[in-house]
Amino acid sequence: MPEDESLGALVAQASNHISTLVRSEIELAKSELKFDARRIGTATGLFAAAAFVLHLCLILASFTIAYVLVDVVGLAQWLSFLIVTVFYLVLAGLLGFVGYRRLKGLAGFRRTKRSLQTLKGPEQASLSAPSAGEIGSHREPVHETVP
Repeated sequence: MPEDESLGALVAQASNHISTLVRSEIELAKSELKFDARRIGTATGLFAAAAFVLHLCLILASFTIAYVLVDVVGLAQWLSFLIVTVFYLVLAGLLGFVGYRRLKGLAGFRRTKRSLQTLKGPEQASLSAPSAGEIGSHREPVHETVP
């Protein structure tokens, strides 16, 4: 029974529970970090793909397309090269936008924050440290009675 346990045993149990809770929170943060790192890796891969496609296209296909525009459409050579350049800039912009959107959807340790908020209770839902005037403000004042 809890009433029969000594104060030392209760403190040891509380210490054990706190230690277990801290380890669990660290594991949760690690798993969220792995998830976010995977998304960052995917977004980085998309940025690299955008740069690679831009590089290859500018070197290999730009000349071909520009000369086709000169021969088939009859545009001036400078205008043909300008059209090709603008096309590839738009393509690179779209790939960069997709990479940005992948980064924007990161989880940001939502579960860890929610878990910490439930531990603190509804009256201290913010994650910022309390100021000196806020410490203990949730407690009821103690009124002494003189016998």
